[in-house]
Amino acid sequence: MRTDKQLLVIAHLSQLITLVIGFGSLILPLILWVTQKEKVHQMDAHGKNIINFQLSLIVYCIICVPLILLFGLGLLGFIALGIIAIIFPIINAIKASNGETPTYPLSFNFIN
Repeated sequence: MRTDKQLLVIAHLSQLITLVIGFGSLILPLILWVTQKEKVHQMDAHGKNIINFQLSLIVYCIICVPLILLFGLGLLGFIALGIIAIIFPIINAIKASNGETPTYPLSFNFIN
């Protein structure tokens, strides 16, 4: 196994691809994780954290849809999720470049 901090940073920042092309925040990190988890040291842990975070965001978005009917609470939820989906990948990319194994807040453990 090789150590590749740059690839770990790219894996975290790949979640932001949605801002550019409109989709892929789950697909691109999933491809990176599946193809590199056996080759790059710590990619398995980082990839699991990223995938769990993206799946959690999907669950939270599904929860926000019916909340739109309740006084616009769903819209506030979507705004909060959008901010979280941008800020935490950047913060965790910085942590990954420093050699830390970052975690994402409010993530469910779909993949252990």
